[in-house]
Amino acid sequence: MEKARLAVDIGGTFTDLFLEWSGKRSSAKVLTTPRAPEEGVMTGMAEILKTSGAKPSDLGLIIHGTTLATNAIIERKGAKTALVVTEGFRDSIEIAFEHRFEQYDIFMMKPPPLVARELRFGIPERLDGRGNVLIPLDEDAVRALAPKLKAQGIEAVAIGYMHAYLDGKHERRTREILAEAMPGVSFSLSSEVSPEIREYERWSTAAANAYVQPVMDRYLGRLDEALRKLGVTCPLFLMTSGGGLAALDTARKFPIRLVESGPAGGAILAASLARRCGLDKVLSFDMGGTTAKICLIDDGEPQHSRTFEVARQYRFLKGSGLPLRIPVIEMVEIGAGGGSIAHVDSLSRVNVGPESAGAEPGPASYGRGGTEPTVTDADVVLGRLDPGYFAGGSIKLSPEKAGVAVDKAVGKPLGLARLDAAFGVSEIVEENMANAARVHAVERGKELQDRTMIAFGGAAPIHAARLAEKLGIGRVMIPSGAGVGSAVGFLMAPVAYEVVRSRYVQLDEDKFDPAFVNKLFAEMRAEAEAVVKAGAPNAKLVEVRTADMRYRGQGHEITVDLPAGDFTAASRARLVELYETGYAATFGRTIPGLGVEIMNWTLRLAAEQPPVDKAPPQPADIPSKARGSRPVYDPADQDMKDVSVYHRADLTVGSCVPGPAIIAEDETTTIVPKSFAARLTPIGALLLEKVEA
Repeated sequence: MEKARLAVDIGGTFTDLFLEWSGKRSSAKVLTTPRAPEEGVMTGMAEILKTSGAKPSDLGLIIHGTTLATNAIIERKGAKTALVVTEGFRDSIEIAFEHRFEQYDIFMMKPPPLVARELRFGIPERLDGRGNVLIPLDEDAVRALAPKLKAQGIEAVAIGYMHAYLDGKHERRTREILAEAMPGVSFSLSSEVSPEIREYERWSTAAANAYVQPVMDRYLGRLDEALRKLGVTCPLFLMTSGGGLAALDTARKFPIRLVESGPAGGAILAASLARRCGLDKVLSFDMGGTTAKICLIDDGEPQHSRTFEVARQYRFLKGSGLPLRIPVIEMVEIGAGGGSIAHVDSLSRVNVGPESAGAEPGPASYGRGGTEPTVTDADVVLGRLDPGYFAGGSIKLSPEKAGVAVDKAVGKPLGLARLDAAFGVSEIVEENMANAARVHAVERGKELQDRTMIAFGGAAPIHAARLAEKLGIGRVMIPSGAGVGSAVGFLMAPVAYEVVRSRYVQLDEDKFDPAFVNKLFAEMRAEAEAVVKAGAPNAKLVEVRTADMRYRGQGHEITVDLPAGDFTAASRARLVELYETGYAATFGRTIPGLGVEIMNWTLRLAAEQPPVDKAPPQPADIPSKARGSRPVYDPADQDMKDVSVYHRADLTVGSCVPGPAIIAEDETTTIVPKSFAARLTPIGALLLEKVEA
């Protein structure tokens, strides 16, 4: 009998589970348990196994994504970490970029390093920019360091030397010496975690990996033990920020690659749907309890990047966080979730987020001690959520507590009636998301108007149609299982690994050496293949290569997709052409007369996925029967109006639901405004399309 596949996604507010078994699908949504995340996972597992009728021994695969690494950095609850660097450079991670991300704020707060100055140590050693040894490693200085680290109670050590991205032999020898003297301490080498040029980002990434490694190792160990006690014998894979799966051992060694694992699953779901439905331009919209994530997907592939910031001082302000150089799916993330807290500032403006009520105490309407109004509370007041059918009825909402919180924090300070105050909260959060999407698109030279929005996450279907109207988008797709969308995406992700190398190559006719590049990629392929084959030993492998390129003299690069196959002397002109095409798409022009150079080379290797079945054509409309009605706030009339309520389980393929309407399901609720009509497609997704007035 076919084995079951289970996905588990721990979010800031909810832990989502999704199980596929013998053609049947089951899902569960339980509150996250921040103090011990594995407890929420096990509670959800008990629920979903009971619902599906599966036993622990029926599971053939578990894929897990978690926010634990991110939260440990944001809340500064990681391990006590030391940083060992080249002598004279211990302040590099505090000096950072030496730029002001908030130009006119004289009280601007820079992100404090994860490692305090007294725990950063310099060791005499030095390589030059070509990898030659200028100063040999002072091994006696390393040995003398061990007693100091022991005295400080250090649990993790990050090691980062100058130009170690070219050759990590000094870092490896330092680890050998310290590990012998300090058993039980974990080590992170910058040459292994992020072997890229620019020491600040490399050391910042290595320090972050060291900081979360003991926390993640303990958590993954506890989870693995709890699963084995339950009788689970199948392998456990972890979702990475880059959209691939990593085996447990890899995740324990490089936990920093897991920081954006949940949102990556959502982007994979949207990309799969885009390919299946033949949508070449998609805007992925994922709104959960804590944040909203927006991702652009072109030709069935999300945008990828190697830069990411975590623990921003000014949340969601670029440049105010700790930089990480890891493979990520590129998206914009803002503090706009169901749990985002609303308040009125000193200028009498309604602000929503970035602070979130999370799972504890949660929104006021949860009745778990929360008193501040959230987006969920506003939606309850506006009639968008059924108080008795939230999260499938597992959480009973209190409309009165929601209303009191909205009145106290927004209504009274502004002299607004309860409905107007709640609508103000909703409008602000939707405008915040629309603005983030516009800026994200403009920065990448993309348009939004001709895209299809794919919306998922517990809160997204409530706000998707209104957000689409603000962005000029006329089609919104709500996939099956939208409330646990990221978990659904986990089951579509391949086992994958990404390798990067910083090797400076000029694309002048007399300087380009194709043999050097071919040898470099062969080494990278071997490293990636060892990791991927461990998780998918019999799979056919798919290789994608990119390069970070720039005009000579520039300080930053753009990423360019590289052609398959070996490089030859004729490849030089093709590389220049690819770069200038990408540069023109981003900046609207090229710069004549400047040479082109490559700084970083990246190879991503993934197990080949089965081909996606194309969606059948949409049949003729079938009238749908509502289960009942309830009053919902109408922005046009600024009052509550009775709206038909449908249940998604009642709809059949071709069912047409004209707006205004509500379509309820266990994990989420879809709002269909009067300017839209919804249809159930042959793949089980709801398609909302703008109706011409």
